[in-house]
Amino acid sequence: MNEPGNSPTQRWLDRFFESYCRLRPVNASFIGEHEYDHRLPDVSDAGLGDALAETAALLEAGTALQAEIDGTAGAEAERAEGEGAGAKDAEWIDRTLATGFLRTQLWEYGPEGSGHFHRGNPTFYTGEAAFGPMALFLNHAGDWPERIEAATSRMEGLPGFLDQARANVRDAPAAWTRRALDECEGILAFLRDGVEALDDDVLRAGAADPDIPTPTPAAMAAFRTAAARAAVAVEEHRIHLETDTLQRAPAGTEAPGGAVCAGEEAFVLHLRDAHRIMEPPADIVRYAESVLEEARAWLEEHAGDFGAATPAEAMARLADAHPEADTYYSDYTRMWEETRAMAEEHGLLTWPDFPIEYVPRPEWSRAAAPHLYFLFYRSPAAVHRPPVHQYLVNPLPTGPEGEPAPADEIQAFLRSNNDSVLRLNHVVHHGSIGHHVQNWHAFRAPSRVGRLAAVDCASRIAMLCGGTMAEGWACYATDLVAEFGSLPPLEEYAEVHSRARMACRAIVDVKLHCGEFGLTEAAEFYQRQAGMPESSALGEAVKNSMFPGGAVMYLLGTDTIHELRREWLARLDPDGTPRTLRAFHDTFLSHGSIPVRMVREIMVGQP
Repeated sequence: MNEPGNSPTQRWLDRFFESYCRLRPVNASFIGEHEYDHRLPDVSDAGLGDALAETAALLEAGTALQAEIDGTAGAEAERAEGEGAGAKDAEWIDRTLATGFLRTQLWEYGPEGSGHFHRGNPTFYTGEAAFGPMALFLNHAGDWPERIEAATSRMEGLPGFLDQARANVRDAPAAWTRRALDECEGILAFLRDGVEALDDDVLRAGAADPDIPTPTPAAMAAFRTAAARAAVAVEEHRIHLETDTLQRAPAGTEAPGGAVCAGEEAFVLHLRDAHRIMEPPADIVRYAESVLEEARAWLEEHAGDFGAATPAEAMARLADAHPEADTYYSDYTRMWEETRAMAEEHGLLTWPDFPIEYVPRPEWSRAAAPHLYFLFYRSPAAVHRPPVHQYLVNPLPTGPEGEPAPADEIQAFLRSNNDSVLRLNHVVHHGSIGHHVQNWHAFRAPSRVGRLAAVDCASRIAMLCGGTMAEGWACYATDLVAEFGSLPPLEEYAEVHSRARMACRAIVDVKLHCGEFGLTEAAEFYQRQAGMPESSALGEAVKNSMFPGGAVMYLLGTDTIHELRREWLARLDPDGTPRTLRAFHDTFLSHGSIPVRMVREIMVGQP
């Protein structure tokens, strides 16, 4: 990411990325830039004020640079002719996306948006507090001594960081505070159980190979001491959230147009400057409603194909096909290999030499993970990544002292982690042709923004502009696998159900942030239209409320890819030969994690 250049654009981008990492040190750790691994964000009044001023100055410089380029050489001067992202295309992409990101950050740091983040949302702080130290053990770059030292420093900073959180967030919607309370439980589990397990991991590493650098006993003692002190601070913060913040939640904050609503102006800002989506929000709702109506009608019509009276009954039968306990872990790898073989057989795309290792979630994370934004597949770091990426799956349940769990508990677990969950979610969408393949291509993109935008951080991806590509491609990937005959019929049925949910997400995203829905209305909509259980529906609505534009990207990203594919393949190559699906996918993915609408503009000349 930090690759100084000589052009005016590259010099400005150097400033942009240095500022990005310094102001967001936990994000930087996930991205793979480790200069700031010892730090947490500066959320003091002075720190937030400086961040706002620095963001404004960078935006002013970037806007002036764009005006200078437009005025001297024309808007197309830095854009290579033909298709694909050449070096000049990359500069246009990066200027456009970086300045767009800065505009959304001005909203977040400023008086209108800070209530959604630094000044009004306690989950911003609990997310950073959780993954400040945890990020250093999810990203395997660096030796044990370096990671233990950096984690110790971040845990030592947690008491002051949480003090500032309480000063900054004086009131918040109750649902946001409840989520922060749950995240406190996850942080405490890590600081207690997780740190103890990491201590054991260090001992085992040293015993297994004396040549592996391990921390000194003094460093490990400091690590444990910092964790214990941080746990006291987190417990104090939890009590404050429960007895103060939650009790003082203002009335009406979760109603339509309340604090959970970013507002239509802010929502349009995120559509335009992150996703490059120019349609009015009302048009997006109309489109999503038509998709939802079509999907629901199809599901109703075809439920009987599976001997079911309703779509819910048909979907429930997915649990009947599941792994056995003795094949549970190996089935992930088997399905991954099957997906790769299918892609190569049909010539769908260039498959990366970047294998996945499906492993049980590590011991240090198991108590904490259910309370946090702890992903099974977390995007590899954009830089300094290991040759094999670990995919952390749910471990088979065990009884006390590691004994086998009761048979009925294991059976329930396997039905929950059934074949469709393994194949559609953990293999196709995330671990193979979906996110993992897309990430590999992104890391090689000419665009510097495109290499890192979709990296998963503490509570969201590094830059929202990567969202339509990352999620749009992963959902398109499941369509692709269904298209080429690799899914059982009931799983193809489940994909239509997923499309209905995508449409629901887009509708909720728009209506919630434009003031038509509050949390209650959004959750009820999910229950009624997407068949979500009550708790899942509320959890999804709460997440949508915190990140405007974060849910619409699934449907619009997926459908724009399908549209672009049809348009691109309908044309001939310059030599008059028909185009291939592999060429489309490889060309499309080569642009990195940038908005799908921007890729369409490059590949076919229209947004």
